[in-house]
Amino acid sequence: MVRWEPGARGRLGQAAYELFTERGFEQVTVAEIAERAGLTERTFFRYFADKREVLFAGAEGFQELFVSTVAGAPDSAAPIDAVAGALSAAAAMFVAHEDGVRRRSAIIAAHPDLRERELVKLSAVAAAVAGALRRRGVTDPAAALTAEAGLAVFRIAFAAWIDDPGGPDLGRRIAESLDELRAVAAGK
Repeated sequence: MVRWEPGARGRLGQAAYELFTERGFEQVTVAEIAERAGLTERTFFRYFADKREVLFAGAEGFQELFVSTVAGAPDSAAPIDAVAGALSAAAAMFVAHEDGVRRRSAIIAAHPDLRERELVKLSAVAAAVAGALRRRGVTDPAAALTAEAGLAVFRIAFAAWIDDPGGPDLGRRIAESLDELRAVAAGK
């Protein structure tokens, strides 16, 4: 087994995704992931707490992208426009890694516990975005409502994008969903 070769985290992730796709999440062990990657179980646990965390390892970066984009929006931006900028940044990140995002989504969709974990992650992002909006001077309930609405737009647009690989890209799906939300809010 190769122990200290660079790229161990990436190799473990690649091995896990391959095995989860081939056999399903439940049927794969940490030992098998490590073996496929040419590493030890001990090395696996240096990078991931358990096999679920392979799928959720980027959660902090995803959340930070949202928060930093909201925080960096112009002072004149309306709260929903600050969140729209974060949604656009997330879309660009996902499109840049489309194959992996689609594989991850399929793995999560096939397992109820992983779907629940995904919802917990998105809830944490919404709370962090609401905090970023509050730091911009947006009061509650507007901060919480805007953050939750933004994440709802993301979830709906993301699902449509996943379900229609040949259709509009994620950025366009998000823009369309935001337009729908604005129309509903305006009573149209």
